[in-house]
Amino acid sequence: MDKTSTIVNALSIDVEDYFQVSAFEAHIHRDQWSQIDCRVERNINAILALLDEHQVRATFFTLGWIAERFPKLVRQMADQGHEVASHGYDHVRVTMQSREAFARDIQHTKKLLEDTCACPITGYRAASYSINRTNLWAHEEILNAGHRYSSSVYPIHHDLYGIPDAPRFAFRPLPGAELVEIPVTTIEIGKRRIPCGGGGFFRLYPYPISRWMINRVNAREQQSAIFYFHPWEIDAGQPRLPNLPWKTRFRHYLNLDQTKQRLGALLRDFKWAPMNQVFFDKQQLIGDIPQVSLH
Repeated sequence: MDKTSTIVNALSIDVEDYFQVSAFEAHIHRDQWSQIDCRVERNINAILALLDEHQVRATFFTLGWIAERFPKLVRQMADQGHEVASHGYDHVRVTMQSREAFARDIQHTKKLLEDTCACPITGYRAASYSINRTNLWAHEEILNAGHRYSSSVYPIHHDLYGIPDAPRFAFRPLPGAELVEIPVTTIEIGKRRIPCGGGGFFRLYPYPISRWMINRVNAREQQSAIFYFHPWEIDAGQPRLPNLPWKTRFRHYLNLDQTKQRLGALLRDFKWAPMNQVFFDKQQLIGDIPQVSLH
C-alpha cells in the first residue's frame, strides 16, 4: 500500500514493562517490581531501531519508575527526535487515586522526566485510559501540572475503561482552557464504535482489518489516527505468569510473536509523527479543536 494519503497519524508507545500492566495488579505487587528482571530496555531499543529503519518519530508515554532506572534510555528517545511524554509514575489508575494523590503523581513525574531528558513534557496519558465520568476533575489537574494535552479517554464500551459517548476526535474538555484531550482512534459502523487504535485489538485483528479501519479514518473522515502499543507486545519471550484468569491470559499473550511484523507493515502503509507534531504544529490552531464538556 502506497502512502498516498496526506493525513499524518500519531504514533505512541506506552513505556512500561510486562509486569506493570493493570491486568497483573492482583498477581504482581508493586513491592516486587524491583526484584524482577526488566525487559523494557531491550524492547525499547528494538522499537527505536524499527522506527529508525522506517524514518518514523513517535511519542513515548513513559513511566517515571522506568525513567529513574533507565535514564539513558529516556535521553536516547529524546536525542533521536522522539517526543517524551508522561504515563504517570508507577501505572496507578486514576480511578484508584484521590484527586490530591493524582496531582502529586503527575507533577512529580513531569519534573522527573523533564530533568531526565532536558526537554519539556507537554503530553500525559493515564494508566489504562482511566479517566472516566467518575474523575473528570483529572483534566483540571493535568492542566494545572502544565501539560498541554492528554490522551487518556477511550470513547468506547469496555469492561475496564471508557467513556462511550465521548468525542472520537480531539477536543478541549475544560471551558476557556487550551488543554486538549486526544482519544485513541475508533471507527463507527452503524451505532457501534470499534477500536482501531492499537493495543490488544491490533494483535487480535488480522492486519488487513486494522489497515482498512485506519485508512477509513484518514480517507473518509479526514482525521489523523492515534495508535498505541507497548514494548512488551513485541516480546514473545517474556515470562508467562501462572494461574492467570483466562481472559487476562488471552488479552496479554495473544499473537505477541506477530506484533513486530505487523508494526513494520503499519509503518510502511501510513504516515506517522509524534502526538505533539500532529496536533500542535504551525498549521494547527488551537481554536480549530472544539470545546466539549463531558460533565
